Amino acid sequence: MELTEDKIKALLAKLPQLKQQIQKVIVGQDAILDELLVAFLAGGHCLLEGVPGLAKTLIVKTMSQALHLSFRRIQFTPDLMPTDIVGTEILEEDHTTGKRFFKFNKGPLFANIVLADEINRTPPKTQAALLEAMQEFEVTYGGQTYPLDKPFFILATQNPIEQAGTYPLPEAQLDRFLLLIKIGYPTEQEEFEVLNRTTGLRTVTVDAVLNAAEIQQAQALVRQVSISEDLVHYVSKFIRATRPDTTTVPFVKEWVRWGAGPRAGQALILTAKARALLKGRYAVLMEDLNAMAYPVLRHRILINFRAEAENITSDKVTEELIKAIPKPNIKM
Repeated sequence: MELTEDKIKALLAKLPQLKQQIQKVIVGQDAILDELLVAFLAGGHCLLEGVPGLAKTLIVKTMSQALHLSFRRIQFTPDLMPTDIVGTEILEEDHTTGKRFFKFNKGPLFANIVLADEINRTPPKTQAALLEAMQEFEVTYGGQTYPLDKPFFILATQNPIEQAGTYPLPEAQLDRFLLLIKIGYPTEQEEFEVLNRTTGLRTVTVDAVLNAAEIQQAQALVRQVSISEDLVHYVSKFIRATRPDTTTVPFVKEWVRWGAGPRAGQALILTAKARALLKGRYAVLMEDLNAMAYPVLRHRILINFRAEAENITSDKVTEELIKAIPKPNIKM
């Protein structure tokens, strides 16, 4: 459906309202919420990483309440099987004919928003069951393919500590996540507000702001945001510079074991477009690319043992690359 200018304005006006509804429950975390909204607009999945007690699960649940979408939560455990999330066939009987038949009983993956809680606590076989869903937006069981509901988002959480008994996500699956969002401790004032809000009788109602059709319209709108060819060339150079075997940047050869693939470039451009739209612009600026480079590359740049010994992180590599790669001279 063609969106008129008035409908586009009305749709964009709902984006700040969405954030306001979430902030009824979530204190602070402005940058985190912006990155989550960018992922929703870009139509990608997110991995949220943080120590226990930082409201990772609460953020996702609250966001699902602010969206008129179906929501399912899956608690990932060591004994979780692929059929527990995808679904399985059950034997049923037609009471009129007496014939028996197998019917596919859909699992919790068949929802618009799926919270994969503590995804790194389940074995690789179950983690791999998510790959097709994340990339193709469909699942296959018994030779039959079942399309997932649209829009479809997987928001996974993982705990960076207490790694005993966990199963780190393989790089192939990490690459399917559009963004890796790190959640840190709140500020002193934010922590005071959290304590004040959560230890009394205060109840909050979160109103739904956007429905499935509006989200899909917004996603289509994101792809119409313009980006200059000079900025696309810059993204290509930036991503290629992360690869130690082809880069000319000395510290990449020194610190990086494996660089980002082409999917990282696609993610960087798409999320930069979504960020521009959130900021009320219809064109990507360098600031959009710089801001989104961190969550896009955080899980796609693998640092080596030397860098780990020197406490060099993938964020540090991204920061230095932003300084090192020449920026195009674009007149606005």
